[in-house]
Amino acid sequence: MSENSPPGGILIDLDDTIISYSAFAEPCWEKACSISDDRLKHVAPGKLYETVSDTRNWFWSDPERHRINRQNMRLSQQRVVNHALQKLGVDDWDLATCIADRFIDERKNTILPFPGAIETLNAFQNLQVPMVLVTNGASVPQREKISRFGLQKYFSAIFIEGECGYGKPDKRIYLDGLKVLGTEPDQTWMVGDNLDWEVRVPQELGIFSIWNDALGQGLPEDTDIMPDRIIKSLSQLLL
Repeated sequence: MSENSPPGGILIDLDDTIISYSAFAEPCWEKACSISDDRLKHVAPGKLYETVSDTRNWFWSDPERHRINRQNMRLSQQRVVNHALQKLGVDDWDLATCIADRFIDERKNTILPFPGAIETLNAFQNLQVPMVLVTNGASVPQREKISRFGLQKYFSAIFIEGECGYGKPDKRIYLDGLKVLGTEPDQTWMVGDNLDWEVRVPQELGIFSIWNDALGQGLPEDTDIMPDRIIKSLSQLLL
């Protein structure tokens, strides 16, 4: 299948593909960690943010821990902060909750559709190309984002990990999407930002896999995954 030929159908990711989810996370964490509290009076300025960043990297690096904890992101953020505080000699769950909730509140306002994303979905809908949304995470927060931005009208089906009981990179979720689309794998696009979930595994099924490099970071030097196409915004799908 040529990257320039129209697809029979599209499987598409939500976070960091249609909506910007990670781009502003760091400033939000930095602001949340700048809290003034007597329980942190012995902690040097910036040290809490640094420790939280290191702890986040560790916490989310394990695939199984990632799978389990992404079903309750609020609790997971609290756990991350609590681990970081304990490293700094502070054992206080209430403080961890306060900091994590500050981050969640700050981040909520930064989660918006990427420029051109809605217009691209609308264009494919006008072209009568069927689309299925495939997203990991819990049902409530994902449904809230879908409803907030009026995305449901663009999709023949919406598969959410927390509702299905399985998600990417479980091959069943892609096969479910193909069944709804009624397309063969080689006539179907998978579009998303995660090289493992949206490229490696779909390619194993014969799906044409498009990596959305929304942050413009390029392929990691140590990866052996090669997308069929690389874009930096959904609007490039129409070129």
